[in-house]
Amino acid sequence: MIGLGKWSCSVDTMMFRGDAILTVADNGGAYEITAEVPGMTMPEYAVSNITEDGDTLTAIVTTPLLSGKELPISLTFDSDTFTGFAKVPLLGKIKFKNGKRIS
Repeated sequence: MIGLGKWSCSVDTMMFRGDAILTVADNGGAYEITAEVPGMTMPEYAVSNITEDGDTLTAIVTTPLLSGKELPISLTFDSDTFTGFAKVPLLGKIKFKNGKRIS
């Protein structure tokens, strides 16, 4: 399994600018990805269809805030760093910048 651990990254959109923490965990042989933003309450969300291809994880995020919409995400890991993005309706491709392992 790739990318297991806690990761910090910067997010910069017209709606939010700051740091996010992603956790990639092994849940009985299946990947589990969670996100948090320090100092903010995250809206309800679910991460599904997590797949591994080489050094990249892809997944689909859904949230009641965007009912009926799927938000594809991609995370590419390289040792203790990562890059990635999420495709969000109306906002487009949101890049995860300066991704680094924090634990």
